[in-house]
Amino acid sequence: MYNFSYFKEKDQQTILDFIAENPFAFMTGSFLSGKQVATQIPILLEERNGELFLQGHIMRSTDHHKAFIENPNGLLLFTGPSCYVSASWYSNPQIGSTWNYMSVHIAGQVNFMTDEELILFMRKLTLKFEKGNAQSLTFYDNLPDQYLSKMMPAIVGLEIKADNIENVFKLSQNRDKKSYVNIISKLEAQGGQSALIASEMKKRQAKLFPEGIEQDGSKIDS
Repeated sequence: MYNFSYFKEKDQQTILDFIAENPFAFMTGSFLSGKQVATQIPILLEERNGELFLQGHIMRSTDHHKAFIENPNGLLLFTGPSCYVSASWYSNPQIGSTWNYMSVHIAGQVNFMTDEELILFMRKLTLKFEKGNAQSLTFYDNLPDQYLSKMMPAIVGLEIKADNIENVFKLSQNRDKKSYVNIISKLEAQGGQSALIASEMKKRQAKLFPEGIEQDGSKIDS
């Protein structure tokens, strides 16, 4: 991970909100032989006694299921918008361009759910993404028994206790104020993911550049 202090988000709630807003995680692990496996799954967060747990489900008897049975060490990657940032937008353009992005990595041991725990999880999962509508035909409790009896044995629920949480919120925090403001303007004009990054930069602008204080110089960026 790109490990520079000025690109680290310090606020725990901001990190949790980021995960909740970007729940489709990239999950990776490996067999004991070293062969890598990966999948992408929606994740629910749960805090219990001050500790963070992440819950999801995968298909049974697939390579990633078999790998996590053999080696329970898992890594979840949550990613948000990203965009190219041209050095031509800097006060000093004679340096390399870069990429702005936000990412949270969570490592921990994979534990598989019991059948009863899986049912509870699927209720929470479907209700969350149906925006709390318990009348939705796709809410777990409203699905036909014939469908559930076929599909539930084909999946397995998993839970990871967050043993290690790392993040990179790389949002041009190492640029001077003039460059920072210009980057925001250029990204907003591009729209799409660039505009989303610009919005995140705006949230941090006042803290980075308190009124009446200018930032001089720049840290190395790559």
